[in-house]
Amino acid sequence: MAARASFLLAIAAHVVVILLLLRLAPTPTKPEPTPPPSSFRLLPDRETKPETPQRPVIEKAKKVAGGASPRSPRPPSTAPASDPRPVTPAPAFPKMLAGGMELFDSADISKIPSHPGDRQAGGSDTDGAGAGKDSGSAYGPGEGPSGERLYNAEWYTEPSHAELAGYVPNGAPPGSWALIACRTAENYRVENCRSLGESPVGSGLARAMRQAAWQFRVLPPRVGGKKMIGAWVRIKIDFTSAPTK
Repeated sequence: MAARASFLLAIAAHVVVILLLLRLAPTPTKPEPTPPPSSFRLLPDRETKPETPQRPVIEKAKKVAGGASPRSPRPPSTAPASDPRPVTPAPAFPKMLAGGMELFDSADISKIPSHPGDRQAGGSDTDGAGAGKDSGSAYGPGEGPSGERLYNAEWYTEPSHAELAGYVPNGAPPGSWALIACRTAENYRVENCRSLGESPVGSGLARAMRQAAWQFRVLPPRVGGKKMIGAWVRIKIDFTSAPTK
């Protein structure tokens, strides 16, 4: 009997414990149903009208008081293009010097007589004044080097063909010429010669005569009866035939 009573007590104790646990446990809540997703749609406003593209309105210029219409702006005036000046072709070399061919003819020293009176007057070109005439043919100023005046040369002793042939080994065509300018020095000599022209152009005759000028004997020009040693003279050599040795 005692065992049965203890068994019943144990069961009763367990029942009490279970009831207490159920009492203390939170009451389960029923989950609320999830509402369906809501969708939205934007409708056009009835009061607003669709915008239409506006056309540009060209306003007429209002007349200024007094009835005068506003002046339209003038286009900028452009200066007329000036016509280019025609380029004048350079003349041939023989005409570049003042006087043209007449200048070369007057400078042809083979046609100018020498002055034997100068040789007899003093025998030397160092005399201050002599019986010779003044050098009437002079060109310049500005024709010579550094603007020096050029005088026509007069031979004291004309060069021979043999003296010139050494500087023109191939000969010179008939009718050719060379023009040089030299400075007169003591004893009828010349120095510091410069080339002025030649024909045919590019033949080298002016350079050859400039190199042969150390053999030339030229009278110094006269001004007021006085010999101008150191003055510049113009010497032209005409080749009427090819020089031979």
